[in-house]
Amino acid sequence: MALARVVLASGRPIDLSDLRMSSTYGGLLESYPCKPLNDARIDGLLRSAERAFPGAPVHLVTPPREYPDQYAGAFGPVEVLPAVTCVGSFRSTSLEPAHDRALYRSRLTVVWFQPTAHVPSGHDAETGLLDVAWERLATDEEL
Repeated sequence: MALARVVLASGRPIDLSDLRMSSTYGGLLESYPCKPLNDARIDGLLRSAERAFPGAPVHLVTPPREYPDQYAGAFGPVEVLPAVTCVGSFRSTSLEPAHDRALYRSRLTVVWFQPTAHVPSGHDAETGLLDVAWERLATDEEL
């Protein structure tokens, strides 16, 4: 049973089967949000998603980056990502029309950021998530 169903901009419904949310900057004690820190965080999220959902392709929805007018430290200007980091495992019907719908499904792991901690559902999701090119990024698997 899915946690939620999201309808992509293409009209394809995808089912969210696993969702991991965390604070983007939770535990940040001695540094500040900056490009090197954010890039390292994103790389770590992608590696973690690959380990958590082996065999599924992983896609990053490019996050918006804000540059508040604050003092630039040793690592460059302050660069802020949205507050909530999300890693979701999604499933949908098979990509290949010749595949038996009862025996195949498509899947994709998506990493995205959002401003608040809410579960995407229906058409209520971040634009980047709704715009995922499922047919190009997902892969079919036999059940």
